[in-house]
Amino acid sequence: MKRLIVISGFLAITAGSFWSCREEPQKTVVKEKQVEKQDDEGILERTAKKVDKKVNKEIDEEIDKIGDDN
Repeated sequence: MKRLIVISGFLAITAGSFWSCREEPQKTVVKEKQVEKQDDEGILERTAKKVDKKVNKEIDEEIDKIGDDN
């Protein structure tokens, strides 16, 4: 009788460990999106162009204020 109780307890623990460690497989969903590139430039290059335009405009205004020496 002791043997039957020990064996049944061992089987219960073994069966419980198999089902408790079992994980459901996760489904991976992959979505692809087409992205159109407008420029090959990065954000720094685009920002530098905007700053250059502002600086050039201010320089042109200062040159106009000074006037033409010729």
